[in-house]
Amino acid sequence: MYAPRVFVSMLGALAVFAVATYWLSGSLSGALIKTAICAILLQAGYFGGVLYLVWKEGKERSGAKRTAGRAEEAEKRHVPPFNSSEPFNR
Repeated sequence: MYAPRVFVSMLGALAVFAVATYWLSGSLSGALIKTAICAILLQAGYFGGVLYLVWKEGKERSGAKRTAGRAEEAEKRHVPPFNSSEPFNR
């Protein structure tokens, strides 16, 4: 999400919302209050979207670290040269 584009789009949507609300209700104060509430909801949605993207990226990075850690752990394990069930190892 490119922030300047989001903010310009948000201001455009709020302007359209304010005009439509004023045209439907005829009340300037009511239109301004409803537009302010709409702006808060839009900001909360934007914040939630960014928070989700950060959470998702963190989850992917921690999964990649776990996978790399397991591969290194498998390489470090000691494997005996012979299994005790082999006939020549008695």
